[in-house]
Amino acid sequence: MSRAMRRDLTLAGLSLAGGLAMLALGVAHTIQPWPVRPPSVLFVPPLVLACLALALRRVATRTGLALGTVAVVTDIALGSSLGTLLVYSQVLYDTCLYGSARMWRILLRVGIAVSTACVVAGPILAGSWRGLQLAIPAVLILVLPVVTAISVRQYRDQAAAERARADQTARLVELDRRQAVTAERTRMARELHDVIANHLSAAAIHSTAALSVHGRDPAAVEQALKVIRENSVQGLAEMRQMIELLREGAGEDEPTRVRLAELDHLIAQARGAGLTVRVETTGEPRALPVGVDLAAYRIVQESLTNALKHGTGRADVAVAYGAGVVSLTVENPINGASAVPGAGAGLIGMRERAALLHGRFDAGGDGARWRVHAELPTAAEEVA
Repeated sequence: MSRAMRRDLTLAGLSLAGGLAMLALGVAHTIQPWPVRPPSVLFVPPLVLACLALALRRVATRTGLALGTVAVVTDIALGSSLGTLLVYSQVLYDTCLYGSARMWRILLRVGIAVSTACVVAGPILAGSWRGLQLAIPAVLILVLPVVTAISVRQYRDQAAAERARADQTARLVELDRRQAVTAERTRMARELHDVIANHLSAAAIHSTAALSVHGRDPAAVEQALKVIRENSVQGLAEMRQMIELLREGAGEDEPTRVRLAELDHLIAQARGAGLTVRVETTGEPRALPVGVDLAAYRIVQESLTNALKHGTGRADVAVAYGAGVVSLTVENPINGASAVPGAGAGLIGMRERAALLHGRFDAGGDGARWRVHAELPTAAEEVA
């Protein structure tokens, strides 16, 4: 048996005990329609039936209302006892609270109609305006419990709606959190790729070159090993720097310290790896928003990495500072046989970086050359 059912049975038992006590004390009778008052024992069955209806308030609301109505009609026909009327008022309250919305509307109309009829019939039957007192018990028994139950029900429904809204909000927050985690993981993966891909590619190419040198020319091997070491150390330094920033909880305002202003250093690294790079800058160089600065640097870095892996050893870099936009163009001849195969993650990363900044990105073959072009808006570029 459920806890709610046990509470209902306890309430019905206590109500029955209270009604029987009132009958035993002789204080339960309210009206006297008969010349001779009926024995108190006749009021016991309606009281028991009303208490049974009270016990069914959750499991069978309509059945409980029907039993309670039969009980109160029988009780009024006998002369009406206070205990049965009070129990029936509780039955009406529970019916409106646990029943359907249609049920409480019907009960409210019936209660108002009966009370109105008592207002009209009372003075006629009593022959005096004092007959209006007949409407008082009708209002207290039939209308007041219904109105109270309606108010409680509205508060309960409102609380349920608020809980549902809170649950939905919590689900949306959790969904946003998961999306943010996914986006952050994607960004971290892209950053890691951009940080180490260039250096590892250079190390792989020069290690391949060192192994392919005929006769193991000491000078060529030494030069290749120097490039490999330089790129390895630089890659580890950049990766360590980014991991430290992540550990410190660096936000989007400072995801990394590399900037387009450090393009000369990046070009020097590419030249040290064996790539011939020609750089052309047009417009007046200026400070850029952090996101644009980082994206521009990474796009050039990834383009030079691709030129080193898939090109013929030469690349042209053009940086143009325009009104509200910075344009980047990297071109290199295409080498049919690539020493290091690519997975396409670099192009995806560059395209996503440009898209996040609402910029434009194009990459593809142009005859015998590969061309990467990006335009990044710099509308919020008033930075120090």
